[in-house]
Amino acid sequence: MTYNPRDHYFRKAKQENFAARSVFKLEEIDQKFKIFKPHQIVLDLGASPGSWSQYASKKVGEKGRVLGVDLSPVNVKMNNAVFIQADLRDLNLEEIFKEHGFVPPFDIVMSDMAPKTTGIRGTDQARSMELCELALDVARRFLKKEGHFVCKLFHSDDFAKLREEIKKSFHKCEAVKPDSTRKISKEIFLVGINKK
Repeated sequence: MTYNPRDHYFRKAKQENFAARSVFKLEEIDQKFKIFKPHQIVLDLGASPGSWSQYASKKVGEKGRVLGVDLSPVNVKMNNAVFIQADLRDLNLEEIFKEHGFVPPFDIVMSDMAPKTTGIRGTDQARSMELCELALDVARRFLKKEGHFVCKLFHSDDFAKLREEIKKSFHKCEAVKPDSTRKISKEIFLVGINKK
């Protein structure tokens, strides 16, 4: 099958006013594991262009809140969401939370972060792993007990290592390749369920 950037999911995202087709990956994960509930507070790492935050915003409702962080700007507007354009590695998260009225711990920490790809598979995989470790570190620090963690990894030999790391902090770790992931994609999503 040839690669079509304007496939069914692309068109569906446009029709439903989502910023990107990646929203359907998160929706599928949520349908499988039921991680979102009303009134939750959610931390979205690698939030741009904003479709994961849009999904979370809808699911947590007006009493819930979403905080998104990304190097790139997020141009979608939601009453219950705040976006910060910055490098996660440079942020003092405690200060950011305070500044924007978020009181951790969060119910969900999710990361769709991806490195700027070089086309060199080993380099891209290593950078993807680094971002997952960064997201996991944030989840360990700011996620509540029984909270959930979702992160995207470019599948590599590090997969098993990352899964073991997640298992140390969560009761369960599931790997998912959602149907809406393009066939040629090396992406896989790891879901940490119920933080210990």
